[in-house]
Order: sequence, then structure tokens, then C-alpha cells
Amino acid sequence: MAPFDPTSPLAQHLATAPELPFKIAVLVYLYDHADRLLMLRRAKPPNPSMYSPIGGKIEFHQGESPHECALREISEEAGLTLDYHDIRLMGVVSERAYQGQHHWMIFLFESVTPVDATHVTRMHFDEGQLEWIPLDRIADLALPDTDRRVMWPNAQKHRGGFFMVQIDCTKTPFDFRLVESAPALTR
Repeated sequence: MAPFDPTSPLAQHLATAPELPFKIAVLVYLYDHADRLLMLRRAKPPNPSMYSPIGGKIEFHQGESPHECALREISEEAGLTLDYHDIRLMGVVSERAYQGQHHWMIFLFESVTPVDATHVTRMHFDEGQLEWIPLDRIADLALPDTDRRVMWPNAQKHRGGFFMVQIDCTKTPFDFRLVESAPALTR
């Protein structure tokens, strides 16, 4: 294995990256029996009035794991009690300099089996309003551009599989690279 070359394109790219706070979060794609996705119309930053899957920041100071965070957010936001076997990690997204304010590492989870939509007990809370959205309507929603162009298409392509993507928001328009892709063999 060759030593890290400080003159390599990767080293040069990192040397010019802005120093910003780093946030770690999860997003959870919960599907119901009608193959609709539970989406949050956000009331708070980031991205107020836009839609995203449920999720939130990992309590990493407490040692919370991504899976623990996903289960906590499902409970807090949707009122559902799920277990580890009910969700699976399906993607990792690294966002450099999102909105020029933070770097993000986002773990994407999906429900392994459809959830019963009638069991979602909280449709409105301080973060916003939850809605069950048919998959063919997701593209019509107000979505953050990174979600529209990168996360949503890859979440659909990789349902039952896995992907890793790097998004560089220091460029306008932002640039992204799919660095790992393993779509599901069957669905």
C-alpha cells in the first residue's frame, strides 16, 4: 500500500475544503402497504416548507449509534415502536458545506417490511406535518435540491440494496459522486 500522497487530487481537494462544523444524522424511508412514503413537511430549518423523510441528528455525545437514532426518531416523529430487524441501513451520504454552514454525514435507513399507516400516531408536531405520499408524487414535492437530484433517486434505485454518495456543495451547482452502488438483486 502506497503512503498518502499530499500532492494527489484528493489531498488537494481536501486542502481547499472549508472548515465547518460537522453534523451526523439519519433519514428514515418508511413505506406503507400501499407503497407510499412517510414524508415530513418541515416547519423548521433546515429547509422549512420542504419535504424530507423523517429523521434527525445522532446524539453522538451520548454514544448513540445510527440504528439507535433511527429507531428513536421513528418513535419521536411517527409514534411507531420498531426494532432493529424492522429497519436496515441502505445508504450513506456525505455532504460537504451544505448551504455553506455545515458538513453532514447522513445514514439512510428503510423499513424492511411495510408499516401499517394507521399505526402512525403523530401526524403533526413541532417539526412539521407528516404525510403519506405516493411514490409517483415525490418528484412533484418541494424537495431540497440534494434530495431531488441525489438522495431520492438513489434511495429508489437501491431499495433493498446499498449506496454511498459524496455531495460537494462548495460548487455551484453542487457536484456528487456515487462511490458505492449495490442495487437489490430482486424486489
